[in-house]
Amino acid sequence: MTQAHIALLVLRVAVGSMIIMHGVAHITKRGKLTIAGTARWFGSMGMRYPMVQAWTASITELGGGALLISGLFTSLGAAGVLGVMLVAWIIAHRRNGFFIYNAGQGWEYVAILCAVALTIGTLGPGKYSIDHAIDLTWYTGWTGLCVTLLGALGALVLLATCWRPPAPAAPAAK
Repeated sequence: MTQAHIALLVLRVAVGSMIIMHGVAHITKRGKLTIAGTARWFGSMGMRYPMVQAWTASITELGGGALLISGLFTSLGAAGVLGVMLVAWIIAHRRNGFFIYNAGQGWEYVAILCAVALTIGTLGPGKYSIDHAIDLTWYTGWTGLCVTLLGALGALVLLATCWRPPAPAAPAAK
């Protein structure tokens, strides 16, 4: 059905563009290099090797977004988005409640991006994609879901090896 292929193209381009802009924002802002600020932010949340984490997240966002937009190795691009958003959910948003407008930003936005990444990775890119043009669509359905879930596995390995949450602040003395 042509409408479904067009809808997948629109969804891939929208999510891919957004995640690329997210990666660009971690690296530069109006031409000024800000990766050091991103690294400090990651370090403040308990990430070990924060400069490596900042570059890894940014490159994953840039690459995953480009793969989604082009529809090339689509499930791998979706895996990248899923992995980055799961890490963000766990280390930056989970304690802030559901709504994005909560102080510190809640987890609704990253949860939706996780769901969309799983959906795209499972359904595949549709016929308006490089994957379709070169007949690289064997990894849709269950296979696409499993490939996409590699992003979740990567996120869990990264968190287990590199995240040491800061100790909660002691309550103020009365």
